[in-house]
Amino acid sequence: MNKIADQGTKFMNDVLYYFDKAARHTKWDKGLIQQIRVANSVYKVQFPVEINGKVEVIEGIRVQHSHHKLPTKGGIRYSSYVSEDEVKALATLMTFKCAVVNVPFGGAKGGVKISPTKYSEKDLEKITRRFTVELIQKNLIGPSLDVPAPDYGTGSREMAWIMDTYLTFKHGDTDAQGCVTGKPIGAGGIRGRTEATGLGVFFGIREFLDIEEEVTKLGLSRGIEGKRIIVQGLGNVGYHAAKFCQEAGAIIVGIAEREGGIYSKKGLNVDDVFQFRKSGNLITQYPDVECYDEPEALLEMECDILIPAALENQIHAENAPRVKAKIVAEAANGPVTREGEEILHQKGVVILPDLWLNAGGVTVSYFEWLKNLANVRFGRMAKRAEERKYSMIVSTIEKLTGKSLTPEEKAMLIQGADEKTLVHSGLEDTMIEAFHEMRETLLTVPGITDYRTAAFFNGINKVALSYQMMGLFP
Repeated sequence: MNKIADQGTKFMNDVLYYFDKAARHTKWDKGLIQQIRVANSVYKVQFPVEINGKVEVIEGIRVQHSHHKLPTKGGIRYSSYVSEDEVKALATLMTFKCAVVNVPFGGAKGGVKISPTKYSEKDLEKITRRFTVELIQKNLIGPSLDVPAPDYGTGSREMAWIMDTYLTFKHGDTDAQGCVTGKPIGAGGIRGRTEATGLGVFFGIREFLDIEEEVTKLGLSRGIEGKRIIVQGLGNVGYHAAKFCQEAGAIIVGIAEREGGIYSKKGLNVDDVFQFRKSGNLITQYPDVECYDEPEALLEMECDILIPAALENQIHAENAPRVKAKIVAEAANGPVTREGEEILHQKGVVILPDLWLNAGGVTVSYFEWLKNLANVRFGRMAKRAEERKYSMIVSTIEKLTGKSLTPEEKAMLIQGADEKTLVHSGLEDTMIEAFHEMRETLLTVPGITDYRTAAFFNGINKVALSYQMMGLFP
């Protein structure tokens, strides 16, 4: 077995281990647990694409883990490291991630085995459209069947190509825009989707740090202000998680990327570092900081919160003993291996699990899907009515008090909720509600001692109940 496949298998085995660990605490029939545990279907395809005058055969995978709810939902990643087991593991996580945050989707995931940096934009479009045709032909995409989204190596551009290809085959379908989420705004996307996963990470960390009992055990003060944070990965998720944490008063002391990492006890300006690297510089060229050629070194530096926001299997048996963070907040999928988790737990480190913490993306994807099916922008019908009502209230208060507000104060008070405001509000409510469901399980179910097991326990119960309501199991 090659190294890529081996890493995917390791990831899959870890996910199943976490599932089994939580399932032992449930009371469901063994047959139902087995049905929930395994992937429902796996589709692998080899499709030809003409690249630079030559035909190149490319591998694509789509896994639908659970059909307890439809459509199934999950991103498509472009990476030379894509393997069947990796995609199955990610699809499995998606099933329980959706259940944990009460989003009514089954879990799915897809992958195309390419390194996107080696292809031109034109070639990536060819590959994306060709893979979409394969999915359409096998009935593996559609607003009521299976709804892809961006993942590692893909973004709104690829989602627009997928939607456009789907519309070509489904002309006249008024729900067709809902075949994919994470689209550009002009193509039926939703405001707030870009920052959704990182913002969800922030909401989750903030909510945990607001629990006096939890932070006291870790020797920390309540609240996010002043907390020292290291972020691994300055992509979309890592950047936004760091940005929102910094704006709330946290100190970003370290950032790691592929080529290395930087550290500063005084704190780093996240936007400055992001723009510096976006301009074509290596992160290790950033001035007036401690630089490390090995990005893994940042995982072992002093901090209160470590946010791994890159790929899976980053904290493992070898480096977990040297991790100094008190909280590991999993912004990526599967960044901590089973062995690494056991070591961190022994050290008293709290792990905020990916199953819940990085569910902001699928939560806002759900909002986008609803918007596409409704064919109306959130806030369109209520925003002006709210502003008129708030304006009347402000005018009445000014008359009664004899005091006038500044134009800026008035504008702030009378502003109605637009789409982005509503999306952020819905995401915040989702993350907070799911956290307290998870914590309630942790505090009340005998034998459950960590948040990941609590999250899986909740997810398993919700999926099992859906199957039971179908009449498929007693």
